[in-house]
Amino acid sequence: MKKLLLGEQGLLVIFVLAFVLVAIFVPNFLTGRNMLGLLQSVVTVGIVACTMMLCLAARDFDLSVGSIVAFTGMVAVMVSNGSGSILLGAAAALACGAIVGWLNGLVIAKFHINALITTLATMQIVRGLALIASEGRAVGINDPAFFNIALSRFLTIPTPIWVMAALFAIFGFVLNRSVFGKNVLAIGGNPEASRLAGVRVDRSRICIFALQGLVCAIAGILLASRITSGQPNAAVGLELAVISACVLGGVSLAGGRATMTGVIVGVMIMGIAENAMNLLNIPAFYQYIVRGVILLLAVFLDNLRSRALGRR
Repeated sequence: MKKLLLGEQGLLVIFVLAFVLVAIFVPNFLTGRNMLGLLQSVVTVGIVACTMMLCLAARDFDLSVGSIVAFTGMVAVMVSNGSGSILLGAAAALACGAIVGWLNGLVIAKFHINALITTLATMQIVRGLALIASEGRAVGINDPAFFNIALSRFLTIPTPIWVMAALFAIFGFVLNRSVFGKNVLAIGGNPEASRLAGVRVDRSRICIFALQGLVCAIAGILLASRITSGQPNAAVGLELAVISACVLGGVSLAGGRATMTGVIVGVMIMGIAENAMNLLNIPAFYQYIVRGVILLLAVFLDNLRSRALGRR
């Protein structure tokens, strides 16, 4: 029974119970407008969680995701303003995100520096670059068409939600159906055994971080469009929300275990908690406490899952 509750089915039960309880006790939660607002509110966390899942599954961490999101959003806006081309701005942002991620992976894989320390340093460096480039101020968007990236809709659903859903599908396929995904899980399970089995561990880790940077850039472009400016202080604390969602969704901090379904449920549980607190007008100071409790709960559940699997 305990193992069942700690598995993916148990996670779905927790999600359904949370959804039902919030629907009963929180006014206006089930309105169509709020449901769309809930999905839009988790877009940034959901998108970044797609690759954080791979990172954690391979026994790594990336604390620089929030800074990369802010920095690439700034790049997209500034290059678009300077060139008059939104496509060029988006391409520059994607390239910058991928390069930062690639550098993270290179330092971690080739120089064997701890991922936690490397990405903590990158978090500071990239945030500093965003602040220097903007002189610490928000950069407004000149072309109104940039706003349409976040405001446009397809079948009445905002485009960012479709982007998030597409990335869920893509990385779910990558994790479950591709050789790369199986290698990621193998590396997380036992890096040395994977190396002896012919898996190119260093190259895989570099690819994971490069993908992480690329996906952060996608999130950065969408966030800049939604908040109508490039904000050097955007996405502060994003890394904790993303890691919480992943671990809550069953991704093991010890590596080797992850499911896309679990990550989606983890992201939605985080979103429901945030949405309910906003609807109940709970002060922001108390919301910090709730987020911390959720993070502790996620780590506690991960510890229980690891013990349950270890006893099999």
